[in-house]
Amino acid sequence: MLLRTLLPACMRGFCSPGTPRFMHKLASTKKPALDISGIYPPITTPFNDREQVDYAKLDENLQKYSSIPFRGIVVQGSNGEYTYLSREERLEVVHRVRQKLPKEKILMAGSGCESTQATIEMSRQMAEAGAEAVLVVTPCYYRGRMTSAALVHHYTQVADSSPVPVILYSVPGNTALDLPLDAVVTLAEHPNIIGIKDSGGDITRMGLIIHKTQHLAFQVLSGSAGFLLPGYAIGAVGGVCALANILGTQLCELERLCVGGQWQEARKLQYRLIEPNAAVTRRFGIPGLKQAMEWFGYHGGNCRSPLLPLTEQEQKDLRKVFSSYGWL
Repeated sequence: MLLRTLLPACMRGFCSPGTPRFMHKLASTKKPALDISGIYPPITTPFNDREQVDYAKLDENLQKYSSIPFRGIVVQGSNGEYTYLSREERLEVVHRVRQKLPKEKILMAGSGCESTQATIEMSRQMAEAGAEAVLVVTPCYYRGRMTSAALVHHYTQVADSSPVPVILYSVPGNTALDLPLDAVVTLAEHPNIIGIKDSGGDITRMGLIIHKTQHLAFQVLSGSAGFLLPGYAIGAVGGVCALANILGTQLCELERLCVGGQWQEARKLQYRLIEPNAAVTRRFGIPGLKQAMEWFGYHGGNCRSPLLPLTEQEQKDLRKVFSSYGWL
């Protein structure tokens, strides 16, 4: 209901064209330690035929991404298959990306582990490897006991110890755990917690987070291209979107249209991104994302076991989705 009532209002002109940022940003008197506004691809990890990290192909992907006006890169997010990498591999990938990434681009690295102690250590090491911020996913193996109190304690300890800013990461599609709203609002007060990547897709919840933290230097990133426009309409500052690995230029264009208040054009583009995004996330997952990357000139390749490549029929179904919206 909120989305149906909010978006038409913005598109009828209540958000004036040319407005560079949105009301919650204007209302805040504080500036974040790190401005993370913009679009980020949560890059995949290429593997060779022996399932070893293929750093040459990673470098080639980064070279191609350098021509797209991304704000930065997310490494070791869900699409990076970080749960299948060793500690050494995770750190080496971050180090290699920082070496290739232009200095003006932000490197955001996923440092989340199941225990608080391990997350603190990983966050420190990610910073040493070159990350300018760490993205910390909710611990979830013992999700029945991951109460607001437990999660506030966890993130507070991590943020107290991290040498770089911390970004909360709620991705219930993978963890079956949504970082509770009250915990987010409490954690937003911490000076070293600068934002959240919310991948749940609940635009009402995102709106409440933005509203309840508008007096703080707290930034919200949409965690999917499927609701990037709605996120901007309610005050999100950007997005970390799997689809940016494939259609990065188009997502940056959507950002430009939203930030510039060109809602009619933005809406048309958003419509063309919803189903392709769903296809490489919920429907076919990382194997689908990597397959589509191959069609668009990037190195996708296979995933690390136990993830299997798409079947022939799944490839046909995936290609049909992109073709039906004119992307292939």
